[in-house]
Amino acid sequence: MDRRLSLALLVLLLSSAFLIAFGAKNLDPYKVLGVERNANQREIQKAFHKLSLKYHPDKNKSKGAQEKFSEINNAYDILSDEEKRKNYDMYGDEKGRPGFEAGHPGDQSGYSYFTGGGPGHSQFSFRPGDWQNMGGGGGSLKSFSFSFGGSGGPSSSGSGGSNPFGVGMDSFFSNLFGGGFQNSQFGGSDGRAGFQSGSRSPSQSIRGINSQVYKKEIVDQGMTWLLFCHASSLKGIQTVKSTIEEVAISLQGALKVGSINCETEQSLCKDLGIFPRRIPRVFIYSYKAGEKGSLVEYDGDFSVKDLKNFCHDHLPRFSKRVDLKRFELPSPTTEKLPTVMLLSTKKDTPVIWRVLSGLYRKRFNFYDVQVQDANDPSVEKLGVNAIPAVVGWLSNGEKYVLKSGISVKNLKSAVQDLSLLLDGFEKKNKKAASSQTRKTESNESSESQIPVLTESNFNAVCGENTPLCIIGAFRSSRSKEKLESILKMVSQKTLLRRPSSALGSRDSVSYSLLDASKQSSFLTALDKSGFKSSDKLLVAYKPRKGKFAVFKGEITTEEVEMFIGSVLNGDVQFTKTQGKPMVK
Repeated sequence: MDRRLSLALLVLLLSSAFLIAFGAKNLDPYKVLGVERNANQREIQKAFHKLSLKYHPDKNKSKGAQEKFSEINNAYDILSDEEKRKNYDMYGDEKGRPGFEAGHPGDQSGYSYFTGGGPGHSQFSFRPGDWQNMGGGGGSLKSFSFSFGGSGGPSSSGSGGSNPFGVGMDSFFSNLFGGGFQNSQFGGSDGRAGFQSGSRSPSQSIRGINSQVYKKEIVDQGMTWLLFCHASSLKGIQTVKSTIEEVAISLQGALKVGSINCETEQSLCKDLGIFPRRIPRVFIYSYKAGEKGSLVEYDGDFSVKDLKNFCHDHLPRFSKRVDLKRFELPSPTTEKLPTVMLLSTKKDTPVIWRVLSGLYRKRFNFYDVQVQDANDPSVEKLGVNAIPAVVGWLSNGEKYVLKSGISVKNLKSAVQDLSLLLDGFEKKNKKAASSQTRKTESNESSESQIPVLTESNFNAVCGENTPLCIIGAFRSSRSKEKLESILKMVSQKTLLRRPSSALGSRDSVSYSLLDASKQSSFLTALDKSGFKSSDKLLVAYKPRKGKFAVFKGEITTEEVEMFIGSVLNGDVQFTKTQGKPMVK
């Protein structure tokens, strides 16, 4: 009987020690949140959001609301963390520590157990199946069954039966508590009785934002940001944070999420005017109002659905929705931007296209259109054989089907894939634009350059296929420069002519220069004098009719314009040439 009493006293001693060390009160987090033990994270989050809103101290002033709110947060902290939840389910404690109440929240079917760190380490268990009738009194005295293995050797009664466990109690408590709380671990460096506390790691989806990050990665970069503004002393941080995290996951790829701690980033919060008040504040960096982004504060309930809808509403909308049958390419701009169009069956611009329109808003013209299917004649005309599809036009008007039959696994990967597609098309456009620029500059240079008549170019410039040839004859370099400058200016203007004029379009007038000192025979074919007394003069020559007219006044831009205008209108009298003008 003394042996039985000794065992019972030891059990009570162990129970008291653990209850003192870990606290007698142990609320079941499943019961606190009102969820089943097999509830998934979505169900746990929903329950948490509902209860936290109901008992939030800022909304619920009833007695006990503050304590209830703390219980809800503690319960969610356990069940939302995979490791803590696993520890709780196994041991009845999120830190991996054993519980003692039969049928306690750990739901180990009425027992708790403790195991050491490996072979040779301590073990004991409290199991309903191991309760034994210790004799006497109709089995009224019951005891837990303990087993300790390891270096203590097999169980032995020892002298006088003072140690029925076969291991010293001092050794057991030394293993359990001695130096055992290092770095939030239950157990010392020797590995005995070592259990990780299961503390929750920081969220990977919310990035800390400082002034440098805000200026370089957020301001006017085209990406939508959800910003969580807080201070460590504020209430309800966990509620807001968990809601933001879930929204961030559901819209991953469409927006980024950042956290601004106004205690450490006071200057940034002051500049932005976003100091938190009694509770954290949430802002979205939105492009809804214009080309540049701006901060818009969220003032709705902190539910996932409401915040997600708010974010969705503030995603960029730089893509123009058009009617495919009436669509016309935009006129070339100074930037010479390429154009891309998304064809889909969606009634509204898809989220993925809105995101891309923000990221590439200064690099592309964005359009989107709703179509029924690929059999639409307008769709077939574009060369598209499957919907959704992206069609692109280079700045020179060349059309390409960039991708058809687009398959989307998730928003993030889709944005990445289509970003690569747009990057490639942008490079193609730059290459084509560069080639076109060189060609245009070459043509403009050729057109703006007033050629000097030579034997090789005479027929092309002033041959019989040219109705009217305006020739500036010079005998000095100074005269050449003046005539060339005036003719360049006049050649770029549209001069008035009478409707009855038979000269046709402006392109039928050619402009050229003539070195009179080397090509004197050309002028003598017009007149025997060869106009030798003039250092410079202007000749209007009609090759087809063999007639000419000479302007002998002061050669200025205005006078030359008036002369050519009079020629085109038939107000100038032409004279028959002496012979056929030739350039040798």
